[in-house]
Amino acid sequence: MTRPPTAAQRRVIDAADSVTGRLRGTESQLAALVRHGLAFRHSRPPHDHFLTPAGHRIREAPIAAVPSAPKIPEPAREPSGVFTARVGGEEATDAGPSRVREVHSAWQGLLELRRMTNTGGAVDRPCAWERTHLTQAAALALEAAGLRPAGADTGTGTGTGTGTEGYRVRATPQPEAVAVREPDARALKECAVTLEKAGWQVSEHAEPRTGARYLLASPRRS
Repeated sequence: MTRPPTAAQRRVIDAADSVTGRLRGTESQLAALVRHGLAFRHSRPPHDHFLTPAGHRIREAPIAAVPSAPKIPEPAREPSGVFTARVGGEEATDAGPSRVREVHSAWQGLLELRRMTNTGGAVDRPCAWERTHLTQAAALALEAAGLRPAGADTGTGTGTGTGTEGYRVRATPQPEAVAVREPDARALKECAVTLEKAGWQVSEHAEPRTGARYLLASPRRS
């Protein structure tokens, strides 16, 4: 791209889905982003548009850092218009067929991002975006496989309780690693198998004090 995006194009880029980069806009706006290499049209129905790596870089850069880009405020986002993978412990208000479709579309978009950014177009291992969004990436892999996230946390609100069964994905102090907790042993094993199939390295551990089993998962590089 030889010139920065217009104000309208920048608003479309900024409003892209925070997980998959899925775009919403008019046909002319989306076509212009495709021409400039900032977006691509998915080959499978419903043929949604997604940000390319170049588009992601513009979206993640501060507006002032984009040369000659108009200084406009971040647009407000409707909660229903932004996809977020469920990490477990949040209120689930949309668990019906529409959520299943959204999760499937998000996973397909992530696979396409892998194809576009991984060496050789490999889709069997995580891409750079996933390594910088570990919790969301791991949670999306689990939810896309049909596994159930935990319901709303109760008590302290720390996200480490076991108010309801289901997985919880949390960040860890270790670089490029997330912890996955699930009180049911069989379900925890399913989480491990799912993440391994999605290209993650998984190991099982026990909490020193309680003995509770949990997973450490890291995105595989090769």
